[in-house]
Amino acid sequence: MSRKAPADDSDDTGMQVSKPKTWAAGVPGVTAALRQSYDQMGVGRTALTLLRVNQRKGFDCPGCAWPEGEHRHVAEFCENGAKAVAEEATTRRVTREFFARHTVAELGRRSDHWLGQQGRLTEPMLKRAGSEHYEPVSWDEAFRLLAAELTALDSPDRAVFYTSGRTSNEAAFAYQLFVRAFGTNNLPDCSNMCHESSGSALNETIGVGKGSVLLEDLYRADLIFVVGQNPGTNHPRMLSALERAKKEGARIVAVNPLPEAGLMRFKNPQRMSGVAGRGTALADRFLQIRLNGDLALFQALNRLLLESDAPDALDHEFLAEHAHGFEEFGEHVRGLDWDEVLEATGLTRAEIDATLGDVLAAKRIVVCWAMGLTQHRNSVPTIREVVNFLLLRGNIGRPGAGVCPVRGHSNVQGDRTMGIYEKPAEAFLDALAAEFSFDPPREHGLDTVDAIRAMRDGRATVFLGMGGNFVRATPDSAVTEAALRRCRLTAQVSTKLNRSHAVTGEQALILPTLGRTERDEGPSGARFVSVEDSMGMVHASRGRLAPASPLLLSEVAIVCRLARAVLPGSPIGWEAMEGDYDVIRDHVARVVPGFAGYNDRIREPGGFTLPHAPRDERRFPTATGKANLTVNPLEVLRVPEGRLLLQTVRSHDQYNTTIYGLDDRYRGIKAGRRVVFVNPGDLAGLGLADGAVVDLVSEWTDGVERRAPEFRVVSYPTARGCAAAYFPETNVLVPLDSTAEVSNTPTSKSVIIRLDPRPAG
Repeated sequence: MSRKAPADDSDDTGMQVSKPKTWAAGVPGVTAALRQSYDQMGVGRTALTLLRVNQRKGFDCPGCAWPEGEHRHVAEFCENGAKAVAEEATTRRVTREFFARHTVAELGRRSDHWLGQQGRLTEPMLKRAGSEHYEPVSWDEAFRLLAAELTALDSPDRAVFYTSGRTSNEAAFAYQLFVRAFGTNNLPDCSNMCHESSGSALNETIGVGKGSVLLEDLYRADLIFVVGQNPGTNHPRMLSALERAKKEGARIVAVNPLPEAGLMRFKNPQRMSGVAGRGTALADRFLQIRLNGDLALFQALNRLLLESDAPDALDHEFLAEHAHGFEEFGEHVRGLDWDEVLEATGLTRAEIDATLGDVLAAKRIVVCWAMGLTQHRNSVPTIREVVNFLLLRGNIGRPGAGVCPVRGHSNVQGDRTMGIYEKPAEAFLDALAAEFSFDPPREHGLDTVDAIRAMRDGRATVFLGMGGNFVRATPDSAVTEAALRRCRLTAQVSTKLNRSHAVTGEQALILPTLGRTERDEGPSGARFVSVEDSMGMVHASRGRLAPASPLLLSEVAIVCRLARAVLPGSPIGWEAMEGDYDVIRDHVARVVPGFAGYNDRIREPGGFTLPHAPRDERRFPTATGKANLTVNPLEVLRVPEGRLLLQTVRSHDQYNTTIYGLDDRYRGIKAGRRVVFVNPGDLAGLGLADGAVVDLVSEWTDGVERRAPEFRVVSYPTARGCAAAYFPETNVLVPLDSTAEVSNTPTSKSVIIRLDPRPAG
């Protein structure tokens, strides 16, 4: 039975604000997860589904990319994981009758929460040129239409093929193969907007663009930095790992402009102490850093290490054998200006000196980070400086130590491994050519920001999105929407309704697909897919629920059937790959390093770990053959008088652009999302009262006014001079051309804004 969706929620007049929490999870986390699950799925379906999340014979949670441990609890999921599963396994359905009732323009006026709450898409839909409605279309006609538009292009480079990080390894490999067989490397993905800065910095410094730690390394660490990350909301199962690390003796340093409840105290709902007791205090030290101050912090620590007279301050043996560029790096860091460090970080010298004490007392150090580090103009230099910090004490390639970029989307790392990348390595293309007997394109393609520019300028006219919600995930919302509307055709492979279905080209297709929770039946029975977590572990994912509609196709099937329509006579065995995913995995085994014996290894309990040369061998496949210490100039980001520096953040009731509900329990927000968190001292300086209603206006060098209207000011203990507000509502404030050096990632954590008071009434 279909459960009723809520009424629209575009009005925030019922919003309530209370004091932020000082601890995370516990009984309220369990209650919230079950309430949402029961509401979406009912009691029986909730039990059937949640007991299979992250189990060896179950399905991978679509909520994040945090790895599963060797010893798994029967309830191996977190609150937000349960919400993600409930959203996908909901009994609500979006049918042809729904689209007949609602015009595309009307859908565009609805809130993101309302759109997502309507339920699962059930059949292919087409908006024809000039029509106000989507209408049903057969799969064959949908593929014919899309193929006709693609093959009519005067160049394959006039098409954009986007990918969300929830796409499986098998679908991602088939997708990039199709796109390259079609003739382009235009493969932008969600990684371009989140951890591209991490990959850029790590490839340059250690030769591998992935983290170097496994889950057990956290348990062996002496000191763990958690920088620019809110695991309580974005990676809740990480809290259990940090709790165990504390039990094993680790100290934790949290570095963040916002005090986050999950890093203060964790009440593990799977332990009696988390239900009835006080839980575990996680962060031993909280450095409330000013936005964009992380480069200055790590440079300061590095200078102090160079100047320290402690006998083991530096690992001289490691540096001599494995590192390159030490002299140039040292000369630069010794010239650091302390006044600039303190201005950039907002910290005191005493706080930095005390942190150095933590560092010198630790032999094994892990640095974890997320988008708080990756979405600034200087993100790549910042992460290079983090690597410098670890290299000085030999903390890469040592058990219990290393770099740990924590990914968000459940398979964003796996998609990149499978070849979803606009700048593919020559070795990967050579392997594709040898395996499939065609010459893949060699010219670099478009990343996400460049794809928007190309559509805006009319250089790209067909857009295909494999999952995700491109319109709401991207910066400069007005520019992005106008760019998509210039296309001849936009097509979205989706499980649920979202904003991208309401912002269309002349024609638009909705191609509904199976979710991770659902059975994928093939000619010889149930099939499974695989994913790679944030630490390079590859494991199987097997859905068990009946599909939301008999008309759904798997992502693999959609890709393979589209390929057959676009590339008739192709020597690539698309039909065989669609029928048997083992065929895809055999191809992967011969193309992608580390996947030899894929089909056998993926069937082993727990899957397998991909090789990582710096971690496994202390071998660094860089241009120098060593780990590279780098010189990263410090430029203090100074904000004009009367302005604030804004970071966009998630609420606790959302996953990326999916809005589960309207509460942010840990920050004290109920029934609303249009809030801006500002330090009370800054409010006094600006002459604004707590609760005032303002417009957020971003100021950038192009002189364009970008305005997000009607936000309630919330007095909040964020760092002075800094503010925070939820995305995607504030993506409109992020200029398309304001991007990180090297990685081209939007600077969503460094937006200069002013607060314009709204007229009373």
